[in-house]
Amino acid sequence: MKKIIQSTYFFLFCVLVFISCKEKSSSPDEKTITAIDLKRGDVVLCGPPDKEFGSVAFISSCSDKVKKDFNLALALLHSFEYDEAEKVFAKVIDIDPTCAMAYWGVAMSNYHPLWAPPTEAELKKGAKAIAIAQTLSPKSKNESAYIEAMATLYKDWKTTTHATRSSNYERAMGKIYTEYPSEKEAAIFYALALDGTADPADKSYKNQKKAAAILNALYPGEPNHPGIVHYIIHTYDSPELASLGLEAARKYASVAPSSAHAQHMPSHIFTRLGLWDECINSNRIAAASAKCYAENTGMKGHWDEELHALDYLVYSYLQKGDNKSAKEQWDYLVSFKDVFPVNFKVAYAYASIPSRYVLENKMWKEAAAIQPHSTIVSWEKFPWQKGIIHFARLMGSVNTGNIDAARNELKNLSDLQNLLTQQKDSYKANQLQIQMKTGEAWILFKEGKGNEALNLMNSAADMEDKTEKHAVTPAEVLPARELLADMLLQLNKPADALTMYEAVLKKQPNRFNGLYGAAVASEKSNNSEKAISYYRQLLSIATTSGSSRPELENAKSFLKKNNSTL
Repeated sequence: MKKIIQSTYFFLFCVLVFISCKEKSSSPDEKTITAIDLKRGDVVLCGPPDKEFGSVAFISSCSDKVKKDFNLALALLHSFEYDEAEKVFAKVIDIDPTCAMAYWGVAMSNYHPLWAPPTEAELKKGAKAIAIAQTLSPKSKNESAYIEAMATLYKDWKTTTHATRSSNYERAMGKIYTEYPSEKEAAIFYALALDGTADPADKSYKNQKKAAAILNALYPGEPNHPGIVHYIIHTYDSPELASLGLEAARKYASVAPSSAHAQHMPSHIFTRLGLWDECINSNRIAAASAKCYAENTGMKGHWDEELHALDYLVYSYLQKGDNKSAKEQWDYLVSFKDVFPVNFKVAYAYASIPSRYVLENKMWKEAAAIQPHSTIVSWEKFPWQKGIIHFARLMGSVNTGNIDAARNELKNLSDLQNLLTQQKDSYKANQLQIQMKTGEAWILFKEGKGNEALNLMNSAADMEDKTEKHAVTPAEVLPARELLADMLLQLNKPADALTMYEAVLKKQPNRFNGLYGAAVASEKSNNSEKAISYYRQLLSIATTSGSSRPELENAKSFLKKNNSTL
């Protein structure tokens, strides 16, 4: 009798295990998949006819018939073509709904580690997708690890901060990297996670250097992997490390020529190194590719990637003294009727492009009157970007002698800074704090309080030196240390001004105003040799014929007076 009972229990146990396994491995029903609200459609990107995105080979437990599409989706993901990647992961799900890693891919497509935190819609989509992935089997042990790591990013997203969840994800990817040393994709995504959680105030670049060691070890054997070369550029996107990323910058566009982001991304390094012609070429191609993408998808208006490229393009033209080309891009931006999506990049471009133009040219009257482009951007959603407009107006007002208006703009900046503090966005709050200190310093300066102004301006410059610029921008709208140098020059302290200008040029090589300021400061310090050198450098980068910048005529006049040629 005992044997019969034992046999019965064993039989029931087997049945339960079979049912459990069957339920876990069964395909999600159509309603569950539909609820994710996947982006679908053909891949629409502009480039060579064969749609080149680089080479990725991931061994998954999904069916053989979807492996080519899965690798394409992964390649798109590595070039931050998130919408197109999701479309291809959706295609994989339609063909093989039991492919757990395809749902992981959807969740990855809605996480942008180096951009802005996911929106609520993206978090909901990613959470639904990763929840399905967790229920499916069979999947390999390492695939389960990928999925569980991604799950940490979406877990408790309503109550846990993005920074905390990103750190949890980075640690989870670090564990996979350690446990699966031969798993290349784990290493690559871990390097990206390290870059995504790097502290902007960490000037030792601990995370970036760790990521660089991983990526550089992989690069020789995988020179056409889009993620490796792309993330090397991001890893070295800082003044101190940029020269190490030049090879990758010159390689990436050819690895993924059909990606607009891949055409733009090299300009991050070109900008850091002051290679303006290469930066211009990179972003002209990227902008054209992004425009083509919008047209081919039937998008109503312009794609956000085009505006991102235009920001870098305008900055580069201004550093060459090419106001004509910079203004053409500004006018082109103003002509836009619609942009999609209206996000942090779009708001930044609308704020920075006009502000850069008037501030770099010291067009103070125009700066004081500059207005935000209100028909497309809801500025209340973007306090950091809105602050750029107020900063431009502040600097314009103070330099045209309207101190009351300048103080009003200082109050506007303070209100926005308080809002960002309440939102616990410390990085952007600090960026506005730098602008506030700068603005107040110049108000004090114009009121004849030179020592107080210099102390506050030094504080702003030191604060800016301790943090990195945001990845969305080519540079600060105006470097605080350059404004400190300008103040010192006006206080008739040319030697001190020269020291500050040279510090700026070390961090931001070939800046037009930095070179000109250094030349003038050298000239006023009776250092003709240095003045000649800086004026020559300025003329060597500002090669556009017919430039309207008066600084160039001054440079030519000085060189002629000192019997020196370019």
